[in-house]
Amino acid sequence: MTKEKQKILRRFKIIEGQMRGLHDMVEKDTYCIDIITQTSAVKQALSTIEDLLLEGHLDHCMVNQVKSGKTDKAKEEILKVYRLKRK
Repeated sequence: MTKEKQKILRRFKIIEGQMRGLHDMVEKDTYCIDIITQTSAVKQALSTIEDLLLEGHLDHCMVNQVKSGKTDKAKEEILKVYRLKRK
């Protein structure tokens, strides 16, 4: 397993724990601001995973596409990810 994949899986485990914690917080009627603080942490963790995946994709897949002459496909994928990240 690659180092990057291990990082991503570890971060998913952390997010899973955060989600369970959020579920418990809502069940226990925890103060709203505390819940929002935790949801923000989960969003940031997911954003970090997206960044790691995108970096890996650009380093490997996109480079290979360009080298093999599939520049249109590479451009479409970059634009697709850009649009997704803007949402």
